[in-house]
Amino acid sequence: MIQHPEAKSLLKSLRAKLPAMLETLKEFACCESPSTEKAHADSCAALIATAWKRPGIEVEFLEQKHRGAHLRMTHVPQGGAKRGQLFVLGHYDTVYGSGTLQKMPFRITGGKVFGPGVFDMKAGIVQALFALDTLQQLGTPLAKRIVFLWTSDEEIGSESSRKLLETEAKRSDAVFVLEPALGPKGLLKTARKGVGEAEIIVHGRASHAGLAPEKGVNAIHEVALQVAHIKEWNDSRRGVSVNAGVIDGGTRSNVIPDCAKVVIDLRALRIADMRAIEKRLRTLKPILSGAKLEIRGGFSRAPLERKHSAALYQRAVELGKQMGLEIGECTAGGGSDGNFTAALGIPTLDGFGALGDGAHSPGEYIIAKAMPERAALLAAMLSHS
Repeated sequence: MIQHPEAKSLLKSLRAKLPAMLETLKEFACCESPSTEKAHADSCAALIATAWKRPGIEVEFLEQKHRGAHLRMTHVPQGGAKRGQLFVLGHYDTVYGSGTLQKMPFRITGGKVFGPGVFDMKAGIVQALFALDTLQQLGTPLAKRIVFLWTSDEEIGSESSRKLLETEAKRSDAVFVLEPALGPKGLLKTARKGVGEAEIIVHGRASHAGLAPEKGVNAIHEVALQVAHIKEWNDSRRGVSVNAGVIDGGTRSNVIPDCAKVVIDLRALRIADMRAIEKRLRTLKPILSGAKLEIRGGFSRAPLERKHSAALYQRAVELGKQMGLEIGECTAGGGSDGNFTAALGIPTLDGFGALGDGAHSPGEYIIAKAMPERAALLAAMLSHS
């Protein structure tokens, strides 16, 4: 059993800081940061960087050509890091375009905090800031260097940040992901499905649907047959799902279409299943004589398997008990940047962010009183990892 003599002091101190946490969250949320609008994202990055410029924290503004800047905050314990590094990971970009605040204003009502991006995941960044600040104020000894990375493009695939976060993860002993917790009990995410997207393009042969249908090869019919075939790959017991989400093809009803395509969402809980699905995709054969297939895409994020999070989760449960917090776990169907770090074999635990609901919707919110609790849990993990 891990003993943390200051666990209750951490929680008490952070609860006293809730008004300041909410004020900081208001500043972050009211500075809109759409993933695809660089100027707005850069403004938000600058605001967050200013808030993090405190004694003992080195702030780096990592400019990007087409996206908002990434932010790397580094804390080195007094006397230097004695053994290793911890990595705290999150993103400040949101799915909401600029101007959303006019119809979705920041507000606090009934103990809930509403606003674009408060849940996914600006509250997590606030919690991390106050967790570190409180550890410093209490003089809690920290043995390891701590790197916080806030990226600008997680919501659109992490194209510009992936190499950066993977490089930082390779230097680290553990990764804590500040994505939101799941459900009203604030479950940590000990496993996440791998996520990907594949496109099956069918090339057929055009012909007149009435005068010479026998001369044509109907690309839409081939797509339909392929979709029916791929549907059989679904296996809910193993956490495998394939979903035909978009179909496109044809020009007119009296023309046998020579081209059609389907876009398929791919998800799997195990790396072995991910590889099996990708192999099956690459070995698909045409069903109609004369049709040709072209396969593009595949998995973009490997699964976060529980074996990479189990030890960290058990530590979180023990530390939570000392603060009177009940910590549970879950498997998430969606991916995060934690999938990338776990795929490298680095111990990764996700879901340290806010409690709430409504991500990516007009009703997005967090539960205000839970912010200090989540910050205290993160602080305890940072001082005992």
